[in-house]
Amino acid sequence: MERLERPIGPLAQIEDDIVSMLEAMGFDLVRLLLIGSQNPRLQLMAEPSNGDLMTVEGCEEISRALSALLDVEDPIAESFTLEVSSAGVDRPLTRLVDFQRFKGFKAKVETRFLVEGRRRFSGTLGGVEGDKVLIITEEGDALLTFSDMAKAKLIATDELFEAAKAGTLPRPVTLADPNATDTTTSDSTAGSTPES
Repeated sequence: MERLERPIGPLAQIEDDIVSMLEAMGFDLVRLLLIGSQNPRLQLMAEPSNGDLMTVEGCEEISRALSALLDVEDPIAESFTLEVSSAGVDRPLTRLVDFQRFKGFKAKVETRFLVEGRRRFSGTLGGVEGDKVLIITEEGDALLTFSDMAKAKLIATDELFEAAKAGTLPRPVTLADPNATDTTTSDSTAGSTPES
């Protein structure tokens, strides 16, 4: 599955292995990044594939499995901190399905190059049309091609936090059924940060 903010270098070579490992465990990969050059952090964000809440136990299970995989593959030469967490409430939007899932919520999007004279867009997600994402902004609607995006995330609004508190954040959807609007519980922030 195409995703924004993908890892580069040696870590990219085992990304598919990590995705397969998570899927076998019942999780979806949200983001995988190596951050920083001095004391780097390997950040993995994941969520249960069925849309249940992410738990500390789930993060610990992923951390153990990922540590074992990294010990075998050894893609990162220097020492690093492994950080496994849920995507959180004001989460990054990294997959095309995320933009459909959170339709109606506010988000920020940054494109790789100028689109209609700008690179930053902020507004309400209007859903997905093919490989394009509709963003309803104060300046007018913007239809952005997913592959032109550099990064995106939900904006922390009262509406978003109220939905999280009430357990009514949208569950995962598939683009085969883009009008799906199942609104039951989603993930909360949890994490573990073992040293590797």
